[in-house]
Amino acid sequence: MVQIATNTNFEDIITGPNPVLVDMWAVWCGPCRMLSPTVDDIAAEHPEFTVVKCNVDDCDDIALRFGIRSIPTLLYIKDGEVRDRTVGVVSKDEILERLGKLL
Repeated sequence: MVQIATNTNFEDIITGPNPVLVDMWAVWCGPCRMLSPTVDDIAAEHPEFTVVKCNVDDCDDIALRFGIRSIPTLLYIKDGEVRDRTVGVVSKDEILERLGKLL
């Protein structure tokens, strides 16, 4: 299940027990729409990861905090800290490989 991040719930989500994948996206972003089904698939198929979507237009504080300058950006978080990031459309295999390193 994909969780939707807000400025108020974000901290609680990223400090949970599981590795976290955060999809920083926007409605108007074509590449974000291309990546979205992949992120949804990972959420449905891999309950060992927490998957979060964060609309940068709604959560500008979060985007600023993590220095998001281009979208889509995926943040790979463990214990509340960003351990890795990718920018642009990436394959499902690459995302899972990076998440696997956080287990």
